[in-house]
Amino acid sequence: MDRWNYFNYFTEIEEYFWKKRGSHLLVSPLDWAIMEAWQKAGVPLEAVFKGIDRAFESYSRSRRGAGKPLKSLAYCTDAVLEAAGEAEETAAGRTEGAKARKNAEPFERAELKSYFSRNLELLRLAIGVQRGTPALVRTLEEAVSGLETCSVLLESPGLLDLEDLERRLTVLDERIHAGLLLDAGEERTLGIRREMDSALAAYRRKMKAEQLALVEKQYLQKRLLEEFRIPRLSLFYLG
Repeated sequence: MDRWNYFNYFTEIEEYFWKKRGSHLLVSPLDWAIMEAWQKAGVPLEAVFKGIDRAFESYSRSRRGAGKPLKSLAYCTDAVLEAAGEAEETAAGRTEGAKARKNAEPFERAELKSYFSRNLELLRLAIGVQRGTPALVRTLEEAVSGLETCSVLLESPGLLDLEDLERRLTVLDERIHAGLLLDAGEERTLGIRREMDSALAAYRRKMKAEQLALVEKQYLQKRLLEEFRIPRLSLFYLG
C-alpha cells in the first residue's frame, strides 16, 4: 500500500464498511483490533475492500443475512486474508512504483509538530496521574524523552525520513505497551480479557489461530491505553 493509504488505513476501511452496510455504526474495540491486525500483517487496502465485498456477498446469500445487517468486520476476516494472499501473487511488479512514491512527504511539518506536541502533553498528564506507580512513570518519562528527540528531527533540512521516524515511534509504543501489561494488575487485565472473549465469541471459529492471536493482542493493547489514558505515538494514528 502507498504512504497515503497507510496513514489513512482506519478511516478508509471504516467508510467502506459503512457504505457497504448502508448505515453508520460505531466501530467497536473488536473492529479496531481487527483493522490493526490487518495493518500489522501488511494487508493492502485494496485487499481489505475486496474481502469486505466478498464477505457481504456471502452474508447476503446466507440465512443470517435475511433482514439482518452485517455488524462486525470479524465476519470479513477470512475473505480479507484470502484477498491479501491473492494480492501478494501480483505485488512483484509494483516495487518500482513504490520506490518512486517514497520521495513525497504525506504530512506538513506543522501537522507533525502539532501531533507530537499533543502526545507529549497527554503523556505528561498520564505521568501526573500515575505517580504511585514508579515503574510505569519511568517508562512514560522515557517515552517523553524519546518523543522529544523525534520532535527535534522535524527541524532537519531536506526530505524527512518518515520510515525511520515511524520505527522510533513504534519502539516507544511497544515499550509503553510492555509497561502497561506489567502495571495493569491481574483484575484489570482479566476484566479486559473477559470483555474481549465475549466480543470474539461469535467469530473465533472463523479466524485462523495466528490472526486470532494478533487481534487479541491489539484489543488488549487498545483497551489498556484507554484505561490509562495514554496516546498512541505511531504516525499511523495521526489525525
